[in-house]
Amino acid sequence: MKNASSAAGLFRSLPRFHFRLPLLLLAGACAIAAATAAAANTAVEPESRGTSWENRHKFFVDIASQPKPDCQVLFLGDSITDFWRDRALGVWEKNFGHYGAENFGISGDRTQHLLWRLQNGEIGNLRPKVIVLMIGTNNTGFENDKTTRRNTPAEAAEGVKAVVAYLREKLPDAKILLLAVFPRGEKDDPQRAEVSQINDIISKLNDGRSVFYLDINKNFLFPDGTLPRDIMPDLLHPSLKGYQIWAAAIKDPLAKLAK
Repeated sequence: MKNASSAAGLFRSLPRFHFRLPLLLLAGACAIAAATAAAANTAVEPESRGTSWENRHKFFVDIASQPKPDCQVLFLGDSITDFWRDRALGVWEKNFGHYGAENFGISGDRTQHLLWRLQNGEIGNLRPKVIVLMIGTNNTGFENDKTTRRNTPAEAAEGVKAVVAYLREKLPDAKILLLAVFPRGEKDDPQRAEVSQINDIISKLNDGRSVFYLDINKNFLFPDGTLPRDIMPDLLHPSLKGYQIWAAAIKDPLAKLAK
């Protein structure tokens, strides 16, 4: 009993902090979990952009749901890919028509949006020999409020990696021609630097077997790094001349991969 009394006395003499410690630890763990959730990389989390966007997506799903053995090449991307239709359809047909190529580019897409599209039916029955992929420019910079950051270059690169990994899983026999994200803005534009950092990271995805990284950006630039307006009038989207440069730059690499 003496030992029990001593233990009880010791228990009563402990500072109140000792009883609060588990609660403090729990609160700290919750705070860390909340901070981790807040800092989650949105570039790797598949996301829809709403009804009108999903209608365009469904159009691609309908195409992919049909047997298309003649489709040897599939282009995936954002507006830069999307605008082949409006700005350079003749160049597209001349250079890629004989591949039965399909263009699944949607303006404004980020890596998370392309991931969502792929996971929701855009592969379907397509079995292309080559996938031409460029995505990530819309992950850079800020939201329309000019204060909310979209993604860091490292996060955007993880988004590109996630797209590549999904394509490798679902289309293991296809070769991926992974294009460096095209240059944008003036030479000192922060987004130009972000794009460069993304490209530095995703270039390491090249394995010479399934993924083939290709940087054609110098073809668009003057030697001093200036992006000419006749090639990209808004310093982001190619003109007809820009699309001609793009087609010429990937013509031979694409032909080799499509054999």
